[in-house]
Amino acid sequence: MQTTLSFLSDLSRNNNRDWFQANKVAYEAAHEEMISFADQLLSEMNKHDVIETPSGKKSLYRIYRDVRFSKNKTPYKTHWAGRMRRAGAERRGGYYYKIGLKESNAVGGFFGPNAKDLLHFRNQIALDADPLRSILESKSFKTTFGELRGEQLKTAPKGFEKDHPEIDLLRYKQYFIRHDFTREQVMDADFPKTLSETFRKMRPFLDCMTEMITTDLNGIPLV
Repeated sequence: MQTTLSFLSDLSRNNNRDWFQANKVAYEAAHEEMISFADQLLSEMNKHDVIETPSGKKSLYRIYRDVRFSKNKTPYKTHWAGRMRRAGAERRGGYYYKIGLKESNAVGGFFGPNAKDLLHFRNQIALDADPLRSILESKSFKTTFGELRGEQLKTAPKGFEKDHPEIDLLRYKQYFIRHDFTREQVMDADFPKTLSETFRKMRPFLDCMTEMITTDLNGIPLV
């Protein structure tokens, strides 16, 4: 990651199009390093999950920022990020990774469920939250991920009582988890394996949420 992080450090001090064009060779070298990293990650991921993302390169987001609706008009991101998509209707949730100067992390879960899926999650949780809670409250989960994350409503969602015993889980509009890495971990040659192993540890959470979204309230498969 030396080339990648060095480029990001320079870019953070010179975030403008003239500098970027003048240093296109440095960008391309960093990009190739990230592609190599993502290819290694994809290979490791397919050892414990089925990923439909066809290549490491295809997992990477573009470094160019969409500034149309942002007050921050700097044209380039100062981090690399990518997403690995799970294959098949029976494998839900997604994997996201970020490599940056200030933070690097692995994120997994359900970032933007549509209204129908979100209501289905809530109905399942309202019916029986024990499987999800057992995961969120386990020692291994708390050690690796800490807590459930995601945007939340300030009050109860429509159709649910404010004093519902599972209201803390029902307020979520997203359901995802995250693990942060140190710079030393990112610089290590085995970081693709480390990152993949972190994603593997997300499986109990992803599998629990997948079961919710792929079965009806009687436990009958929908897919």
